[in-house]
Amino acid sequence: MMEAYHNPSAVESGDSAVKSLDDDGREKRTGTFMTASAHIITAVIGSGVLSLAWALAQLGWVAGTIILVAFAIITYYTSTMLADCYRSPDPITGTRNYNYMGVVRTYLGGKKVQLCGLAQYVNLVGVTIGYTITASISLVAIGKSNCFHDKGHKAKCFVSNYPYMAAFGIVQIILSQLPNFHKLSFLSIIAAVMSFSYASIGIGLAIATVASGKIGKTELTGTVIGVDVTASEKVWKSFQAIGDIAFSYAFTTILIEIQDTLRSSPPENKVMKRASLAGVSTTTVFYILCGCIGYAAFGNQAPGDFLTDFGFYEPYWLIDFANACIALHLIGAYQVYAQPFFQFVEDNCNKKWPQSNFINKEYSSSIPLLGKCRVNLFRLVWRTCYVVLTTFVAMIFPFFNAILGLLGALGFWPLTVYFPVAMHIAQAKVKKYSRRWLALNLLVLVCLIVSILAAAGSIIGLINSVKSYKPFKNLDK
Repeated sequence: MMEAYHNPSAVESGDSAVKSLDDDGREKRTGTFMTASAHIITAVIGSGVLSLAWALAQLGWVAGTIILVAFAIITYYTSTMLADCYRSPDPITGTRNYNYMGVVRTYLGGKKVQLCGLAQYVNLVGVTIGYTITASISLVAIGKSNCFHDKGHKAKCFVSNYPYMAAFGIVQIILSQLPNFHKLSFLSIIAAVMSFSYASIGIGLAIATVASGKIGKTELTGTVIGVDVTASEKVWKSFQAIGDIAFSYAFTTILIEIQDTLRSSPPENKVMKRASLAGVSTTTVFYILCGCIGYAAFGNQAPGDFLTDFGFYEPYWLIDFANACIALHLIGAYQVYAQPFFQFVEDNCNKKWPQSNFINKEYSSSIPLLGKCRVNLFRLVWRTCYVVLTTFVAMIFPFFNAILGLLGALGFWPLTVYFPVAMHIAQAKVKKYSRRWLALNLLVLVCLIVSILAAAGSIIGLINSVKSYKPFKNLDK
């Protein structure tokens, strides 16, 4: 019997095979609270954390802190709703839903399934492009840091990010051959450690700057019109900052896929809620520290990324190490976001062409970094093409802050708020026009308005970034 290794439903013969299967006939899940928390932290403490000082500079102490905490509360609240939807109709004993689209299909159905798929997979693809950009920026920063250390902080140090994007893409081509999300635990744990490392270094350097007394000017309302920005810049950058904060809490996009890695006992929804609370609370503490201490250090002139935009120059070896941690973290984070999309495409192809050897047959092989594993030709070709394409797009659009804000704005409302709330209402049978129903729908409406404003600000920011990009300036000449 041919076994498709990347398909968890493949069944081996013998009694041992039966024991290795879950209640749905798929490969036994082994995920725990620890691995789920690692996946969440890898997804959440990402490149967005380093832009929070800039976000607070646009919004100010009051609005910035309130918005940061509000996003954390909303994200955790809706993630608990989503966790209860993994099984249906009962959240503990019901039938499993293997991905976000499957959950929406079960509870809402109709065109909302396609809308969910569009929102989720556009977001996943966008995040992988964003992570490719950020990883290359971090690697470039290492080269620049060494150059500034040798030649002085005002030296003209140019390092191209294209070779680093290509190198990042090559690593992702190799790691993309991991068959599915279930095999990512080791990568997520390493990535989570890296994320804590560079976030801690950033916080430590900011604290040292504040302690030295060389701090920037801060305001309760952030940047000052007429001094730091124009009136229109204040408005649009504030909206873009909200998008950056939204991007920092983007893990609900893959929450169901993470939950599908958990063992069935204790109940998956309870473990997922604990993991969500641990992930959101831990990252929020880091976010507040990074955002607030970073803003205190740099003031209204806070850079978009205070490690790669050289808010700090020394000690250069520590800056180098922090940027290396960012790149290593993003190697794992890329896979956390890419694997659900890989699985979606491959599952649909398996269903459409079940007899195709190209799509279904697997071969034993040894792959660098991964060791001995099974290789599927379709998986090899398709995933390689995907990585090449996202790397190419990243080379065309190397605009960090604006892309972060846009991705956050586009993904936050539908995936973090609307669908979880709508499915909770359907599952809990919340009575229409009851106080709870009205409160939930008010939450949805307010978050929609916030997302629209954040998207508008990010689009304006992206347009300005394109206009100021040097290759495009040269074309105009």
